Amino acid sequence: MVKVTFVEPDGSERTLDGDTGFSVMELAVRNGVTGIDADCGGACACATCHVYVDPDWFDTVGAPGDMEKDMLEFAGKPRETSRLSCQIRLTAALDGLKVTVPESQS
Repeated sequence: MVKVTFVEPDGSERTLDGDTGFSVMELAVRNGVTGIDADCGGACACATCHVYVDPDWFDTVGAPGDMEKDMLEFAGKPRETSRLSCQIRLTAALDGLKVTVPESQS
């Protein structure tokens, strides 16, 4: 199991356990994290699962690929640490990951 802490738009934090191989978005949707709508179901075809990766974790998570960068242009208030949570696969190396859901998605 991989622990991921979500900071929801209201500032509350929820730490959830996810299985390796699943995406951060799937973990959020299955557990009702506010602001992660995932309208495209994880196909990298929308920006409704946009998160800010905690700066301490960004190097471990890695930068977005080209297709994801294109979709992030549609996200509200993207930052340097923005990622689409559907594109972050849970691995043992991400145990303890912290992401913030933008207020604009609440």
